[in-house]
Amino acid sequence: MKLGEGLEVKTRQELKAPAMYKVFLLNDDYTTMDFVVQVLETVFHKPPAEAVQIMLHVHKSGKGLCGVYTRDIAETKVVAVHGLAREEGFPLMCSLEKE
Repeated sequence: MKLGEGLEVKTRQELKAPAMYKVFLLNDDYTTMDFVVQVLETVFHKPPAEAVQIMLHVHKSGKGLCGVYTRDIAETKVVAVHGLAREEGFPLMCSLEKE
């Protein structure tokens, strides 16, 4: 038997960071500003002052960034926003985009 015969060589795979997704709120003409602030505070855990700033940006620009998350978390937050909005009778929409 020669040196090195019969030995298995294990290769180490490099781990990649997970893809990140931006979550946006989209403006509409029916959802109240107070409800948008509430969503930002409860779903996205934003402090009140930051929630108001994001809400105003959504109102003026039509779209506002709520946060950047891994895919599973981003999708969960989108579902949570849509669920809360429907419960309250608002058409508030939330979307995600790959970073």
